[in-house]
Amino acid sequence: MPFIDDNFLLQNKSARYLYHNYAEDQPIVDYHCHIPAAIIAENRQFSNLFELWLAGDHYKWRAMRANGVAERYITGDSSPYEKFQAWAATVPRCLRNPLYHWTHLELERYFGIDALLNERSAPAIWKRANQALPKAALTPQGILKKFKVLALCTSDDPADDLSAHAKLAKSKLSTRVYPTFRPDRALDVDLPETFNAWLDRLSAAADLEIMQFGDLLDALHKRHDSFHKMGCRLSDHGLPHCYAEDCTEATAGSIFDKARAGRQVTADEHGQFASYLMLFFGHLDAEKGWTKQLHLGAQRNCSTRGLKALGPNTGYDSMGDWPQAARLGAYLDRLDAENALPKVILYNSNPVDNHVFATMAGNFQSGDVPGKVQFGAAWWFLDQKDGIESQLNALSNVGLLSNFIGMLTDSRSLMSYARHEYFRRVLCNLLGREIENGELPKDKKMVGEMIGNICFHNAYNYLGLGTLTEPATRTS
Repeated sequence: MPFIDDNFLLQNKSARYLYHNYAEDQPIVDYHCHIPAAIIAENRQFSNLFELWLAGDHYKWRAMRANGVAERYITGDSSPYEKFQAWAATVPRCLRNPLYHWTHLELERYFGIDALLNERSAPAIWKRANQALPKAALTPQGILKKFKVLALCTSDDPADDLSAHAKLAKSKLSTRVYPTFRPDRALDVDLPETFNAWLDRLSAAADLEIMQFGDLLDALHKRHDSFHKMGCRLSDHGLPHCYAEDCTEATAGSIFDKARAGRQVTADEHGQFASYLMLFFGHLDAEKGWTKQLHLGAQRNCSTRGLKALGPNTGYDSMGDWPQAARLGAYLDRLDAENALPKVILYNSNPVDNHVFATMAGNFQSGDVPGKVQFGAAWWFLDQKDGIESQLNALSNVGLLSNFIGMLTDSRSLMSYARHEYFRRVLCNLLGREIENGELPKDKKMVGEMIGNICFHNAYNYLGLGTLTEPATRTS
């Protein structure tokens, strides 16, 4: 019997019924990912399994480093097959790590391969997968169709070129691909060299010379408008914590002038500047009816050696432990008091903050949008079985699970769509177990409809991504 069978992670009859009748066939709204729009627009043909599966997956890179694999077999100059062999040798060491589940779920769903990956099976799996790659179903656009991805939102800097999005908007691709406005670099006033280089890029993208702080605000507003015209309906911020200090426009302008002249600003000045801009971004999002995503608490680029060698987003990040509650509450309250609180999704990277975020979301709900402030899906190091269940439990205990907008990939890999299935199985198993234990009614239709909403309908309705046509969905 294969490891990944029809009832993988579904430990009782109720869980299996809920999954196969209410979750399995739902389409996907992937409202946060890091897949470059250009790859989808080009619909490139992948040359081999490494190129599709391992080339950008820093989850796997971290596991290989932990297993003592030399960097040349991870991101270095060894051949694609040698790197694949190194990963295959690492997989058996990943027992109880979610990578073991994800690896075999991905091999099964993308290639129909049900063998366990290890050093012995690696040659045959490499050959079989590579033979399948020329099929249209395994191009970027083919993968999106195969997994019924109705909408996908990339992550884009305000200075980024949106030409790939323009090309996709005119294409016949059934998946709608939208940009997401992620202006993190606008806060980097404490890094004057990189900040000024980014300002020059933003200036070119906005076709507006940026010499003073007002010019920066005008350029960001102009790009926000351009993103909106391209179908963008979400912003995103990856921050250690929220910023909510008092700062006038004059003070922010003085700090900007200091950094623009190449001088170092203080930590306090950085906090003031970031606070002013985060309120500015909140107003922009509220005016256009966007949803703001706040990814909080990651401690990034912990290894100076790794950062210098490979750059950011290469597997040298971890959970942070900043106090979150006071700053998050102050930021949301400031926007709320100014009648400028948009829909918000809160993501934490440290499980200690689960109930902090879940209860904070409840402070700022309103009567016009169900679940206006969301405690978002288990993120990054938490998007595994235990982390997913912990997030679902915290939300259920202090909020309304029924209004939850469900899973996203948060990935740079097109092989990650199996994670939506993984989430759905964990969700159905949790609720199925509680039905079996008598903790929920044995009304599978009522529970099943909630599952269908969490898997698809809630996100579809909450985000309002363009003029999508909702497909017919299975009912039982």
